[in-house]
Amino acid sequence: MILFRDIQLTDKPVFDRYFLTRRYEQSACTFTHLFMWRKWYNICWAEADGYLCLKASYDGVDYILPPFGEPEGYRAVMEQMLAHFAATGHKFLMKAATPDIVELLEKFFPGKFQITPDRDNFDYVYAADDLIHLKGKNYHTKKNHLNSFKRLYSDYEYKPLTKKLVPDCIEYAGEWCIQNGCDKDPSLVLERNAIQEALLNFDQLSFQGGVLYVNGKVVAFTMGEKLNNDTAVIHVEKANFEMRGGYQAINQMFCAHAWSDMQFINREEDMGLEGIRKAKESYFPVKYIEKYDVVVK
Repeated sequence: MILFRDIQLTDKPVFDRYFLTRRYEQSACTFTHLFMWRKWYNICWAEADGYLCLKASYDGVDYILPPFGEPEGYRAVMEQMLAHFAATGHKFLMKAATPDIVELLEKFFPGKFQITPDRDNFDYVYAADDLIHLKGKNYHTKKNHLNSFKRLYSDYEYKPLTKKLVPDCIEYAGEWCIQNGCDKDPSLVLERNAIQEALLNFDQLSFQGGVLYVNGKVVAFTMGEKLNNDTAVIHVEKANFEMRGGYQAINQMFCAHAWSDMQFINREEDMGLEGIRKAKESYFPVKYIEKYDVVVK
């Protein structure tokens, strides 16, 4: 049986080494993402046969993410994963299997698995140039909102996130949570805690961010990092809904200041929430990172 352990900040170099072995495209393939959400999803890790193995649980269901490493040894590590689930008495479940992983599973274990698309967790990927310049008919409304923000709040100031600005963002994350009803929605409290912990460890996690001020007060902030050689991933984006164009402004300004050298921007999944899906679709993704659930037939 594989011995999994909790994620610690000091594990970052190990995770980074595995994530650099191949070109991963899904949003979970950064240490920041896994560290932030480790408590919510009970994420643990282990090394087995030269692979980084991640186990998690949600709503009482245990599952793994696809092991990270070179494809040649995938059969052996998967056999260990299957044996681990059998030994612990849990049904095998792999989540977030991308098409390349599905191909490996079908190659090494033909006919063994039932593989189902998990549309709610597909990542939305955009052309960075589209999000920066908002050109053309598709982005006419977005550009209007952005221009309205600049006109209505002419004293706005965008600042790249630094350690000095972290306390402001931590405070705003708490304010945003209250304004959006975290007293009635425990998931918002968990999200706030994850964001605040990531911010507290800004130096060690080495992500980037942007902060938008109006009248000297934070009205929006965002966090992201490089996912691979041509793609950045946005982990967090919070803005004041009452300020017209706030979300459009922090999105455009962060991409322009931090990711002008990237080809793509991954803005993660919609989790099956209609409002988030509508918002993500409205920016016209150029592709989706498909993810599949895998169970034994």
